Amino acid sequence: MAIPIVKRYLIALEQYKWVGVATFAVAVGVSGIVALQPVPEPKHTILGTLRSISPPILFSNTGSTIQERAAAVTPDMLLNDEVRQAAAEKVLVDPRKLKGAQLVVKSGIYYVSYEDTDAEKAVEAVDVLMAEIVKQSRKINATYQTTIIDEVKKRLPGAIEELRNAQQELKKFERDEEALLITSRAAALPAAIAGVRQQQTQIKLELEGVEAQINSLEEQLGLTADQAYVARALAADPIIANLRVQLYQVENELDKLLLDFTEQYPPVVELRRQKQVAEKQLQQRAAEVLGGNGIAAPLRQVDQIRVDASLDPTRQQLSETLISLKAQKEQLERQLQTTIETEKELEIEYKTIPDKQLELANLQEEVALKKSRLDNMQTTLEDAEAAEAEITSSLAIAQKAVVAKKGEVGEKSMPLMMAVGGLAGIVVGGGLIFVLGMLSGKFYSWEEIKTALKEKDVPLLGLLPDVMLFDLDIDMDLEKMPLLLERNSPYLQFYEKLRTNLHRQGSQTPKVLVLSSGAKGEGKTFCAYNLAIAAARAGKRTLVIEADLRSPSNAESLKILPHPHSYAEPLRYYGDINDCIRQVPEIENLYVVPSPGVVKQPGRIIESSEMQRLLSDSRHRFDFVILDAPCMTQNNDAFILEPYTDGMIIVTRPQYTLSGMLTEVIEQLTNDEEDESTKSGPKFLGVVVNGADLPVEFALETLDYLDLSEPQIADSPKTSIGATASTAGVVTQVNS
Repeated sequence: MAIPIVKRYLIALEQYKWVGVATFAVAVGVSGIVALQPVPEPKHTILGTLRSISPPILFSNTGSTIQERAAAVTPDMLLNDEVRQAAAEKVLVDPRKLKGAQLVVKSGIYYVSYEDTDAEKAVEAVDVLMAEIVKQSRKINATYQTTIIDEVKKRLPGAIEELRNAQQELKKFERDEEALLITSRAAALPAAIAGVRQQQTQIKLELEGVEAQINSLEEQLGLTADQAYVARALAADPIIANLRVQLYQVENELDKLLLDFTEQYPPVVELRRQKQVAEKQLQQRAAEVLGGNGIAAPLRQVDQIRVDASLDPTRQQLSETLISLKAQKEQLERQLQTTIETEKELEIEYKTIPDKQLELANLQEEVALKKSRLDNMQTTLEDAEAAEAEITSSLAIAQKAVVAKKGEVGEKSMPLMMAVGGLAGIVVGGGLIFVLGMLSGKFYSWEEIKTALKEKDVPLLGLLPDVMLFDLDIDMDLEKMPLLLERNSPYLQFYEKLRTNLHRQGSQTPKVLVLSSGAKGEGKTFCAYNLAIAAARAGKRTLVIEADLRSPSNAESLKILPHPHSYAEPLRYYGDINDCIRQVPEIENLYVVPSPGVVKQPGRIIESSEMQRLLSDSRHRFDFVILDAPCMTQNNDAFILEPYTDGMIIVTRPQYTLSGMLTEVIEQLTNDEEDESTKSGPKFLGVVVNGADLPVEFALETLDYLDLSEPQIADSPKTSIGATASTAGVVTQVNS
């Protein structure tokens, strides 16, 4: 048995053989075209050498610097397009031909090499190139010297202007802040600050005395200074005094009348009115007297006005004294604040004296720095101008061009080139076929599917071989699905093994199964029918339900015609269980529920109560029930049917099943929860590999009956031909 990778490659070779043939043909064709190309003329290698030189005497620093920089010049700078263009014009050749000229430096020696078919012309070209390289070296040195002069001349006016501005700033500062004035002012400022502080002390003493007098007077009067001002102003006003007298008189008369009369007595009412008028006039006059000073309220109570205006002469004198002391206190406070501000200004001025001295030193240093920079520029300019006479090339021709290597005429061997092209075509074509096989994403052998299932810990329930029919007597109807209808078919043993493997799944043998696949062409319908045939042959009362309502029915392969009204009324069809279940005439114990075909809204029928009742009754009537469900990547019909079954089986097929699709289907069917009791996904029984290349043993009498020279293979749009012979009836894989 071939190893899996070899088998995979052989299958890929069969599928993509035309890619390999095309690649081989292209490689042979290209090699033939290359072999037919004319042999190019031999090229001669020309070599010339240059050496480094330096002037014997250098008087300028710029000249020495230029010679030092010459050592850092790269070959690309010496042999550039401009040099090649100049040399090409002198030797009258195409400048593009001189692109092949190379300049290499080894141990301080410069080698110029060039290849051409004309040796004489090439020698001339190399000599001219070396002369142009020598000129280019001098040009580079002169460019550096010229660059220094131009750069210095460009920056010199700015340096002169900066020095002039710095000198003017220094002169201006010296005029504004002379050294002698700064020194005398620095000596006088501490004395001025001390005098201001002494003045502050005297003012504070006077202020404390005034505050003590104010506190004493406020205690005697029981009034603050502001209140004393108000009381003094009200007591001194004659109108307020007259109004107070009127109020006293009205109140006396009112008190007398109220002893004998009530409030409604007209004289009492009149006196009340006079009192109100007098009080209002008193408030207005008090507002006139106190208004404008910002101390009294705009309108005071009458009782308060009468109290404040009742100062006697002694209290009035004390009030005047209190008011004058308050004015004196405010004046002293203003003087104290003025001296504090003066002290701060003097301290700030005293602190700025060192800054001014530092500023003077900075200005002097800046002038010296700019003058030194200007002197350096002028010195560099003079040195660079003096170095003009010392500018020479840093290279000289050490040896003129000579032919270093003569070219030889080559020959092409047509058979050898074709053989090389053919070998390359075989290698590239084989590699391309291998890559296409790897990139297709398909499983090419049942061993690969088995390995993938083992990695995912998924049970492999059975391997089903490819089948092929050699029967010359049967009239094959290519529109029907051929099945294993003969009792002695050697292929039935594989389906019987699959059926017995299902008995080993769990503690209870699954009775109702649903078969599905990832995509079409993997043989799920064919597997479902043949598994049912194997179960019926084993004496089990077996039912096949065609649950794929999105595809035509395959019941005609068992010589069963669908119910004539099933397509028009599918729900009524499934509701009559006695009418929809049909017995297979050629196989005992085998029954089929044909599908109505392609119907509208199949999900409505799958989820109907009629379908659920059919599945429930089938479980009790039959020993084994198989549901042929649609592919899982196209719809969810298989998931809808699974809860009414004992589990699900996935059918795969080499060369048809995609690895990514199989992984996706397995992930949908498995659950990663650790607690088995909490799993909510479908019960996944395992995978069946269909179309495996397994050996099949035939009986001797069967082989004698066969004419193996011209096999009759069942081939139709629904079938895929295998590689193993069988005489057990019309047998093939169904892409459904």
